[in-house]
Amino acid sequence: MAWTSDDIPDQSGRVAVITGASSGLGFEAGRELARKGAAVVMAVRDMDKGEAAASRIRAAVPDAELELQQLDLGSLDSVRECAARIAHEHDHIDILLNNAGLMATPAGQTADGFELQVGTNHLGHFVLTHELMPLLEAADGARVVTVTSVARVQGRSLSVESTQLGEAYDPWKAYGDSKLANYQFGIELARRLESVGSGVKSLVADPGLARTNLQVATVQNAGTGISGRFWQLAARFFGLSPLQGALPALRAATDPDAHNGGVFGPRWKFRGAPVEIDLEEGRARTEDTARVWDVSESQTGTVFSLGE
Repeated sequence: MAWTSDDIPDQSGRVAVITGASSGLGFEAGRELARKGAAVVMAVRDMDKGEAAASRIRAAVPDAELELQQLDLGSLDSVRECAARIAHEHDHIDILLNNAGLMATPAGQTADGFELQVGTNHLGHFVLTHELMPLLEAADGARVVTVTSVARVQGRSLSVESTQLGEAYDPWKAYGDSKLANYQFGIELARRLESVGSGVKSLVADPGLARTNLQVATVQNAGTGISGRFWQLAARFFGLSPLQGALPALRAATDPDAHNGGVFGPRWKFRGAPVEIDLEEGRARTEDTARVWDVSESQTGTVFSLGE
């Protein structure tokens, strides 16, 4: 039988932090976790949009326990400030859903000088996970779920060069780089958590092809031409609903049988019910995932101390 949001276990007493929770997959995940009783921290860049999203969730789930936190993943200062505020309000976190992301944006840089997509989609989440790790370690069986994309197949493993904005910038290649970094970060985090005997699990979720406003915004605002319009049309006519697209992340975050290092995605790559999928041998090599970790630490000045 296909796994659906009805299969999410009771989440009462649990705290979930979701980045990009004001729209798309993050909104869907937040609503469903709130429906199951979780206290949901909606980490959003635009607080007005966040307030509107929270109102929509409360309309569907009147007793939803929601908290808004401002977070700009393109600024490491903002990331650290957000984590500090969360730590002030909570003594543990059960679920960290690293969901927010930009897709195929025009050439740009983060506040810290990184290429915009790699800096926001990966490095911002890398630092956020580090900052919230003490709260995750304080929970019983916490999970970090990092959202990747099928675009990782065109990505290059993270290097110092790919964290920087180069002259030959290609928006789709940079997006692929960032989503491969998400994938490899999630896998490497799982390995390192296991090596120190941590109770925290790290998993990866691939939403497949979902109909969200990400494709529309990419085409309207980024000027990505034929590639962007192709993916927009493909999502419109063949894509999963936003809730269906959120199910792999929800299953990774809540399925009691999900194991550390697991990857969840649609049964048939782009479509289908959420299932555990095999690690991709060419993208999960230890030497590659370890390099992502090393580059991320060196570029952000953030060194993890897991299990302490």
